[in-house]
Amino acid sequence: MLFVATIGSAETDKTIDYLSFARGAIPVAISGNNDALKTGYEHALSSIDGNSGPFILTPKPGGPDTVTEFIFELPSSTMFSGFAIPNISETPSPSQTFVSRVEVFGSNEGPDTAYALLASTELTTHGEKGQLTEFEATQKLAVRWVKLVLSGGIDVQREKTFFEFSEIQGFGVQEQVAMSERLNGKWKGRGVLMELHQDGALVSGCYDRTGDLRGAVTGNMLYASGVDRNDGVLSTFVLSVAPDGSINGVRSTNGAPFRIYTGGPAPKGTITGCSEPVKSTLGCGAIVYGIQFDFDSADIKSESEQVLSELYKGLSETPSSSIVIEGHTSNEGSEPYNQQLSERRAKSVVEDLITRGLDRGRVTAAGRGESEAIASNENEAGRTLNRRVEVNCASH
Repeated sequence: MLFVATIGSAETDKTIDYLSFARGAIPVAISGNNDALKTGYEHALSSIDGNSGPFILTPKPGGPDTVTEFIFELPSSTMFSGFAIPNISETPSPSQTFVSRVEVFGSNEGPDTAYALLASTELTTHGEKGQLTEFEATQKLAVRWVKLVLSGGIDVQREKTFFEFSEIQGFGVQEQVAMSERLNGKWKGRGVLMELHQDGALVSGCYDRTGDLRGAVTGNMLYASGVDRNDGVLSTFVLSVAPDGSINGVRSTNGAPFRIYTGGPAPKGTITGCSEPVKSTLGCGAIVYGIQFDFDSADIKSESEQVLSELYKGLSETPSSSIVIEGHTSNEGSEPYNQQLSERRAKSVVEDLITRGLDRGRVTAAGRGESEAIASNENEAGRTLNRRVEVNCASH
């Protein structure tokens, strides 16, 4: 079944997109006509980055039979009930068009074998911005790898045509993701110089020789922020380490749009500018990304246990007499709704810390809603970073 709907604005109208990079989906292979079209990793990532705006899928023009294939690895076994494509639009140019056919295949055996067709659809142009074409899965199978096949064009007028796409969204159920332990090492690439040290769910390190980074691992993803020692400029990161040892993800600096951030293992002896590794701690002044909640809820997920344990340990050792746990949200939903949700989630964290032994008289909750974003809300990577907890302390 295929139908077009207006994209919901309230959090209660949305479900979790398990084909989002911010949820742990990672591009692992590119095929089809991609070599001739100069379609690469950044285009695969753009197909799952949570940004619903159209982008150029083929930097080189193709023909009516052009086929682009991406393979994504999921962080754990996932059963999809349906998929969606947002913002199908036509650029006013006879040499540019949106892809017309989408096929989604899944495999539970490996990235190169045993794919079964999960769903397919023929696309038509949306009448206005902010619409979503949804199509149901015809086979509901547990899979770890997804192959996305994009072909043809809605309005091919010339033999040499550039093709556009927006993103693929996938909805269903997913097994709890085991925490990655791969966020240790040094990486180097074009515009990339990074060193990370993982201690359980917490990660510290450096980047660009003068930036200090702190973050937390949720599933196979690192959500982190850093500050440059020289100019105080903030950068935010959503990263993962691929099976081949490379680090892949996105980075935003000084509030700019997210850019692809990828590099291979650094050669032995690479100097990154990091100080001697120190044990990561969570406490006063911390930005905490690893506390996860059920959808549209203040109920804390079980995978948050290690981060909460570290937060309790750090706060129980601080001499500060006043601790404020601030809840922050992305901008999905109305501002009053997000304000209330952030308050409820902050209170849940406070109650957890009190249950662990923190003095109730020392700790309070505050909701900041969507008002203090630290990353763009234009894609899921930024929205995920904005859904966070901050810890502010003071002495009386």
